[in-house]
Amino acid sequence: MTPLNTRRLANFKANRRGWWSLWIFVTLFVVTLGAELIANDKPLLLKYEGQYYVPVVQTIYETQFGGFLDTEANYRDREVQRLINEKGWMIWPLIPFGPNTINYELTEPAPSPPSAANWLGTDDQGRDVLARLIYGFRISVLFGLILTVLGSIIGIFAGAVQGYFGGKTDLIAQRLIEIWGGMPVLYLLIILSAVIEPNFWWLLGIMLLFSWMQLVGVVRAEFLRARNFDYVKAARALGATDPVIMWRHVLPNAMVAAITFMPFILNGSITTLTALDYLGFGLPPGSSSLGELLNQGKNNLQAPWLGFTAFFALAIMLSLLIFIGEAVRDAFDPRKTFGATALTTLNKRR
Repeated sequence: MTPLNTRRLANFKANRRGWWSLWIFVTLFVVTLGAELIANDKPLLLKYEGQYYVPVVQTIYETQFGGFLDTEANYRDREVQRLINEKGWMIWPLIPFGPNTINYELTEPAPSPPSAANWLGTDDQGRDVLARLIYGFRISVLFGLILTVLGSIIGIFAGAVQGYFGGKTDLIAQRLIEIWGGMPVLYLLIILSAVIEPNFWWLLGIMLLFSWMQLVGVVRAEFLRARNFDYVKAARALGATDPVIMWRHVLPNAMVAAITFMPFILNGSITTLTALDYLGFGLPPGSSSLGELLNQGKNNLQAPWLGFTAFFALAIMLSLLIFIGEAVRDAFDPRKTFGATALTTLNKRR
């Protein structure tokens, strides 16, 4: 690792709030990536007549357990459970509910309050809130990450071309970006939602058409500043082509500002999906999402656990991302040193 990157890592670790926020966020995200192993209405492992099955990844018909229906077994059905337990056993996940599993054994009308069976209660359709929260967190973060990465790639490329070549290229591109950025995104989504049923990739494509402009200005300014530096002129005099100069010599400096902004862009991407789901223009009806859970809380004020769950989930997730962004900003700030502890050690050595 180069001394510069060592200093940046030391600065990032010196921001203890950002450092621990990164580990907490990564842990939550990795855990939710295996949501099917945590919350599912199918057993993780099943043994029947000496043979092992993995219902989470296998489609097993009820007739294989001695039932009558030639359809996939409903493992929450008491008769199916009796047939399996007579000649075998099942290992259930920690939360025996999927995101769309309806609990038909509720003792109170839905939405029901938290209980031993449903730790965060159920929504107005009898679905487990904790299971939907886990799946909703995963899809929100994945959507935000993909949108941030793809949008940043396009935005960095556009800003690099504008800033490096300047002149008419920069002027024309800026006017086109101003026109494109003035498009009413929400109205377009409302109109398109009336024609096409939205899904994950459809929403991602529409949002990508407009989100890539967030980094253009930052990268453009860095390329405009660096294109006349001596090392760029020297590379050009030695015969290096424009793409090589942009990639090897100018882009690394511009990436400092771009990387600093990325955690905040990720935050905005997640918030956008949540807002669209809340308004009903996001993922298809019935999909697990934080926005849908927030809407459930608004529509069921008599069930405060729905609103509290959505609020605290969003507040914690977005706060973690903001703290990570602040730590990244400190890491790439040239005015920052190693942090108090590292700086004291360095002074003692001197």
